[in-house]
Amino acid sequence: MSIRARVRDGDAEAFERLFTEFARSVHAHAFRLTGDRSAAEDVLSLTFLEAWRLRHRIDPDGGSLRPWLLGIATNVARNVRRADRKHERLPARSPGSGAVPDFADEVAARIDDAARLAAVRHALGLLHRREREVFALVVWSGLEYAEAAEALGVPVGTVRSRLSRARRRLEDLVAKGELPPPQRQERGDRISVRSTREGNR
Repeated sequence: MSIRARVRDGDAEAFERLFTEFARSVHAHAFRLTGDRSAAEDVLSLTFLEAWRLRHRIDPDGGSLRPWLLGIATNVARNVRRADRKHERLPARSPGSGAVPDFADEVAARIDDAARLAAVRHALGLLHRREREVFALVVWSGLEYAEAAEALGVPVGTVRSRLSRARRRLEDLVAKGELPPPQRQERGDRISVRSTREGNR
């Protein structure tokens, strides 16, 4: 029986395996969307809680569950950011219990220029939310267009158009000097405006 079918049937061991395999990827995606360590940990926890709750919706046939998980994480991050905006004047959340693995240091360490990261996060913050989400899924998380469409529940054409708008906007910011020019980096670390996935267009 496939892991998809096992997770759908409520197999706790299969779900633990799912967490082990994709927790880092989900956390990295959440960190890129929120830019906040504590929020990313919240998104990680809530994503897998939601995945367990929605497991009955999984098609037992198919490929990796990573796009599905990143889609859930995108929605959760959206809700966490909304909630944080409503309560931004409340005291900061207390540290977690430690039950959820902490990958934030590893994610942050992979980008060695803090000023550049801050500039990129500022630039992404200027994008519309939907464009930012597509950019994070395709360019940073490396999903195929079809996988990003599955994650977001939109047509592939919508993914293409949103990504195109995001890239144009970021290129404009580079041209204006508001964003450092892209550099070649390892897959998964790059923050370039143009992805090597251009051939998919």
